[in-house]
Amino acid sequence: MCRWLAYSGNPIHLETVLFRAQHSLIDQSLHSRMGHTTTNGDGFGVGWYGVPTEPPFRYRCVAPAWSDRNLREAARAIRSPLFVAHVRAATDTPAQETNCHPFRHGRWLFAHNGLIRDYPAVRRELMLMIAPDLFPVIEGSTDSEVMFLLALTYGLERNPVQALEQMVGVVEATGAAKGIQHPLNMTVAATDGERIVAVRYSSEGESRSLFHSASFRHLRALYPDDRRITAAGDDAFLVLSEPLIDLPGAWEEVPEATAVVAHAGNVEQRPFRPHLPALPAP
Repeated sequence: MCRWLAYSGNPIHLETVLFRAQHSLIDQSLHSRMGHTTTNGDGFGVGWYGVPTEPPFRYRCVAPAWSDRNLREAARAIRSPLFVAHVRAATDTPAQETNCHPFRHGRWLFAHNGLIRDYPAVRRELMLMIAPDLFPVIEGSTDSEVMFLLALTYGLERNPVQALEQMVGVVEATGAAKGIQHPLNMTVAATDGERIVAVRYSSEGESRSLFHSASFRHLRALYPDDRRITAAGDDAFLVLSEPLIDLPGAWEEVPEATAVVAHAGNVEQRPFRPHLPALPAP
């Protein structure tokens, strides 16, 4: 499958987590320890926020992340207080730039690890549920982009967790109508540049791995000489497919069927309960 991470906190160079950590995201693209696939070489993407009032920047490429010299140069130069990065292992859809994460709409970025099972069998029905004003922005052919646009259709910008619950409810109901067992497996991240919403959920209750950082204030007390922890700040937050470094007390595993919302230094976990929308999408 895929590996991804999302960071918020003091501005840091992207290379800190993409390249320099013990088990950096680039290392995971070659040697994932917890993924269903060891190698994730079907493209990558990074989205980051700079000017507060403008949409996030994005760099995506179909090449393997480990071999892209421009990514290494960019990661060395770019500092951001909030960014999302993703390395892809393709399933039912081709390796092409428009299928690389993160996906973007307005201020929002979205990344996904997992799959809609038997996606070709449900693709048409799901795409027809996307709001008409969002349909023209479809660029690629992947299930992840459709999940993002469905979440936007059901109100991601107003109530992110509820919109993701409704998106999952629609995907599961559509799959069940086609006789598909366990239609969805996912960890996802969605952010508007201020808050990060991450979810771990699967129809079968055996979701892909997902972790988030423990309190950086607590970590700074435990590891006062670690410059990376100090630079990130006490309110920093990382949510990611698998840990970047082996530090006791640094990570908490996100439970099954759980949403995590991080905003302004506060981190909240809540049950994730998929359900169908009360009314059809517009």
